[in-house]
Amino acid sequence: MTDATDPSPSSSWHLSDIRELAHLLTLALPAAVEITEAVHQAVLSGMGLKGRDEGKTAGITGLVYKGVHGTANNLSSGINHLLSRLPATPPPHKIPETPKRAALIATLNGVLGDKLVEHHNALATPMTLRYQGKPLDWQAMPEDLPREGRVLLMIHGLCMNDLQWQTEHQGKPVNHGEQLAAALGYQPLYLRYNSGLPITQNGQQLALLLEQLLAHWPGELKEITIMGYSMGGLVARSACHHANQAGLTWLAHLANLIFLGTPHHGAPLEHAGHWLEQLLPATAYSEPFVRLARLRSAGIKDLRHGKVTETLAQPDLAAPLRDPRVPLPLPCSVNCYAIAATTATKRSLLADRLIGDGLVPLRSALGQHNEARHQLAFLPAHTLIVYRTSHMALLSSPQVGQQLLRWLSPLQL
Repeated sequence: MTDATDPSPSSSWHLSDIRELAHLLTLALPAAVEITEAVHQAVLSGMGLKGRDEGKTAGITGLVYKGVHGTANNLSSGINHLLSRLPATPPPHKIPETPKRAALIATLNGVLGDKLVEHHNALATPMTLRYQGKPLDWQAMPEDLPREGRVLLMIHGLCMNDLQWQTEHQGKPVNHGEQLAAALGYQPLYLRYNSGLPITQNGQQLALLLEQLLAHWPGELKEITIMGYSMGGLVARSACHHANQAGLTWLAHLANLIFLGTPHHGAPLEHAGHWLEQLLPATAYSEPFVRLARLRSAGIKDLRHGKVTETLAQPDLAAPLRDPRVPLPLPCSVNCYAIAATTATKRSLLADRLIGDGLVPLRSALGQHNEARHQLAFLPAHTLIVYRTSHMALLSSPQVGQQLLRWLSPLQL
């Protein structure tokens, strides 16, 4: 007899996962019908035919949609009833992990992570510090942790997880964290988090988690170095801000902060999504599609400007496109490094502003901004531009690995 929790040979999803995905579907079906009816009514309104309510059709059309709504709700109820009759399964976090399943769940969290939390979906990823592939347990810390620890914390990016630091270059395995551990004696730890949640929320959770790490380390935690890839760098900056505001003690142990392809001042793809949001309401026909445009997770929306704190400046009606953030400088007394990539062969205005690494503009990754108040003060010697390199290729770039060794080596190789 096949275990109900076993994945099929062609899929990494387990029955527990499918149960949670089906719950998402039951939420999406009525919403999809509602958007369709709103589009239909927008067309009818343009012909002078008003609906019974905002976004609701009237007459025979209204009766048809009422029936469709009922069918969708009945289907949702039927799915829930069917799920309740299925054999009991362990929750998703109790299922043995595979890299493929972890990647699928990480992608789902990046796109819909805030919705998963809102609806108490078990596929929502909790934030954990991980050691050798497993979450740290404060009550049973691993015995092989060094008593005088120099921790290297690796923070992944949007729609990713901690396993994806492990990659390849020309057929050879690459993990920047493991290379630094082998060469310089760091103890690598990895953060796993729900990248669809607001960056500030993840930053606050990380700040508290690092305070717990400091309290439960088996000896003296002498030094912390953080490497954040893409969104992970924003989460790190947010954590430093929260630690400073709350007077947490781990911040005094932070020696180095490395940003790898981090969109400090936003990413153009999210900018495009925001512009779509602003432009669509210009016509009645397009208004329903605004709801679809807004389905992006809170984490993705925070990439619009690289938002790392909750505080926003007062809106300037004369300059609606002005950066709305309150400036947040780099943390004091910490060595801060920035690595940016570009697919171009050399620097140019086009390459800096438009091309970048395919996802993050060069200037954004280097902390450069048109407004001086938002400029991040990286020392020239603490920045690196990697040419002919995409955003994802930063994780496997030998040039990046060599530069990290030079920066972090006590002898400054």
